[in-house]
Amino acid sequence: MFQNLLIDYNGAIQHIIINRESKLNALNKETLAELHTAIYDALNNERVGGIIITGAGQKAFVAGADIAEFSSFDSVKGEKLARDGHRLVFNQIENSKKPVIAAINGFALGGGLELALACHIRIASDNAKMGLPEVSLGLIPGYGGTQRLSHLVGKGKALEIILTADMITADEALKIGLVNHVVSQDELLTKAEEIMNKILTRSPLAIETAITAVNASTQTGVDGYEIEIAGFAKSFGTDDFKEGVSAFLEKRKPHFKGL
Repeated sequence: MFQNLLIDYNGAIQHIIINRESKLNALNKETLAELHTAIYDALNNERVGGIIITGAGQKAFVAGADIAEFSSFDSVKGEKLARDGHRLVFNQIENSKKPVIAAINGFALGGGLELALACHIRIASDNAKMGLPEVSLGLIPGYGGTQRLSHLVGKGKALEIILTADMITADEALKIGLVNHVVSQDELLTKAEEIMNKILTRSPLAIETAITAVNASTQTGVDGYEIEIAGFAKSFGTDDFKEGVSAFLEKRKPHFKGL
């Protein structure tokens, strides 16, 4: 079905593997379109509880956008590139009702880091290097990179990373809160699946509501506290809440159905 993606399943987890290893998994127009379709399909597939995104091989998660593809663009085409990608892929991931984990297996630069930033959780292999090198091309980061990086690591550190265009190591990314965990390359997918499987034992309705509430904390013109209160209140009317409370009182594991 896909030319630039591999799709794999492990139980309720869907793996989306960006498969352009000879190009260090760079994002071109076709790959972005396929990512949109793959994520849309996963969100509408009842068998899928969560998504792990990674890159093919051991060198790169995604080493940036395919620069040759937009080297002749003017400002009008540049705006369309940024707006379409932001709406159809990066916001789609951040606002996903199902959890999305980035398993960063090497270079995550430019659009690659921006893809990881849109995911809910980031895990890096110890050989990974991350950065936003766009200013060295006369550009600035797009696809929400300036915004999401600032929210994760703070304004000062985000500006240093963006303005120097330097790469940082996985260990430094862990220290500044850019990634949640650093493990060996061999343990990367195992760790991602371990975290995802733990998430998948929780109420899927509560997971979706929690993602919405946390995302509201960074949205302009949105009162995150009100979103939280509304989500908290709505939870009391769900079968998952009744099951969770019953399981707690009966000292057993809950069996959530997402209802």
